[in-house]
Amino acid sequence: MFEYPVKLTPAEEGGFVVTFPDIPEAITQSEDEEDGLLRAKDVLETALAMYVEESRNLPTPSPDKDGVTVAPGVMQCAKLGIYQAMREQGIRKTELARRLHWHMPQVDRLLDLGHASRFSQVERAISALGRRIELQMF
Repeated sequence: MFEYPVKLTPAEEGGFVVTFPDIPEAITQSEDEEDGLLRAKDVLETALAMYVEESRNLPTPSPDKDGVTVAPGVMQCAKLGIYQAMREQGIRKTELARRLHWHMPQVDRLLDLGHASRFSQVERAISALGRRIELQMF
């Protein structure tokens, strides 16, 4: 759901410039392709965290069946799913806190992609939004 196409373009000075067509804020450099994909994941998570912090809609990944894609980590994807469901349903953080009987700082931490939330908290929030979480291995 949050797999974004990534481009690794050879740089004139050597190495690669790593960009995301759907997320212009996400850009980094690397010495080789393997390192580029690792850095791509980090910069993707950072850019998507900015979208959440700024209360912006998350970019929709463009279809790229033949290219390389990168996704945030599992916990970050779950948190992004909560955020996206809230945006789709017009639910603010205060309403989610009310539904969960939580204080606002707890909701803030839940939506912080860098915070190590417990999976049980994520599941509870997803359930409060009328959704369920599904993990798939490919």
